Amino acid sequence: MRVIAIANPKGGVGKSTFATNLAGYFAAQGNRVMLGDTDVQQSSRIWLGLRPANLPTITAWELADNTVARPPKGTSHVVLDTPAGLKGSKLDVILKLADTVVVPLQPSIFDILATEEFLKKLARREHTCRVGILGMRVNARSRSADQLRHYAGQLGLPVLGYLRDTQNYIQLAAHGATLWDVAPSRVEKDLEQWRDILHWIQHSNV
Repeated sequence: MRVIAIANPKGGVGKSTFATNLAGYFAAQGNRVMLGDTDVQQSSRIWLGLRPANLPTITAWELADNTVARPPKGTSHVVLDTPAGLKGSKLDVILKLADTVVVPLQPSIFDILATEEFLKKLARREHTCRVGILGMRVNARSRSADQLRHYAGQLGLPVLGYLRDTQNYIQLAAHGATLWDVAPSRVEKDLEQWRDILHWIQHSNV
């Protein structure tokens, strides 16, 4: 079973957007997928409530505070959407549970500073999970993207890719859908951006 945690202590960086779409990808591949929402805002759980029954099934998974629960037998993939302010014992629980951690990060100085201590903790490798940074709402060819690559390189963490700022995610989320639930031609640019990210996640050590 794969457990992928989407984590960043700063709010508003796109964790739920990435978590729901990642779960949607695994479900579209025919996997038995659970989406765990450890955020008090329950954005991912609300999104699941909007998801039409005719789309590939994603099941909600309850993860109690400071408790490592076991998903039902037969679950192949778990995606965890984590809260802002993640630290301490709750962070330790997530790191013990996950085999992969993806950190969505916008390349502004304010976002980087707000995430710095969190990333340094992950970079110290006091855990067994694999960690990668994902540039959110950024042009891969911009100076901001270069700065993010440089910063991540100093920490010894890879930048998996960059997701652009587009209304596609917002419009799909409003209907409980993901990039993989609509015609590829409609979201072609976005699917291209996901290719390297998915390759890294699927080939991470477990």
